[in-house]
Amino acid sequence: MSHFETSGIYPDHVAIIMDGNGRWAQARGLPRTAGHKVGADAVRSTVKAAKKLNIKYLTLFGFSSENWKRPKTEVSELMRLLRYYLRSETAELHKNNIRLRVIGNRDPLNKDIQDHIETAEELTKNNDGLVLTIAINYGGRHDIVQAAARMASFMKANNLPTDEQTAAEILPSFLMTGDIPDPDLLIRTSGEQRVSNFLLWQCAYSELIFSKTLWPDFKEQDLKDAIHEFACRDRRFGAMKSG
Repeated sequence: MSHFETSGIYPDHVAIIMDGNGRWAQARGLPRTAGHKVGADAVRSTVKAAKKLNIKYLTLFGFSSENWKRPKTEVSELMRLLRYYLRSETAELHKNNIRLRVIGNRDPLNKDIQDHIETAEELTKNNDGLVLTIAINYGGRHDIVQAAARMASFMKANNLPTDEQTAAEILPSFLMTGDIPDPDLLIRTSGEQRVSNFLLWQCAYSELIFSKTLWPDFKEQDLKDAIHEFACRDRRFGAMKSG
């Protein structure tokens, strides 16, 4: 048994910035879209691995609000893959007791994609196994801004005090992830060392691991290795080390 399986130190919530599809394809002389296709397979295998490892929450950064700036052909391929995933995987997710959630601004997405998302969320909403959250057209700053606006309206309507302590206590419930715990572990693949506007509030105390593995090559063992490193860290949340 590995250290994290025996120590009891285990992440309930793992978030992943899936990076490196384009570089994976270019290194093989393939178009970037080929990398995204293989990357979709890595999503499928990672979800299976997370369920096998008894992770309770898995959040994947699928498409950022900045990704619209990419070439139209690449964006179209990403949207095609999203459609395909929702159509082909929803029944399998439901069969495996996995709940699917999608966060982000859906308004710019095509109507058929929005319908697929709603169908998948409705079908799996009562599943109590792994909670799989996919961030589509998501930006952390926008998440905080919309949460602050909704919170302000709520506080005004309910005549709540507007002091900082009250705001800090209730703002998280207005984030797009307000019904799930913050990530314990954030993994970014491909060797890049930044969070790229992903879950900015939620990852304030997450352990960060930057894997050199490109996303299409990310396997169950890579996830295990990240969890093992997480288990070896001393999480103090700003407090002094005991002893």
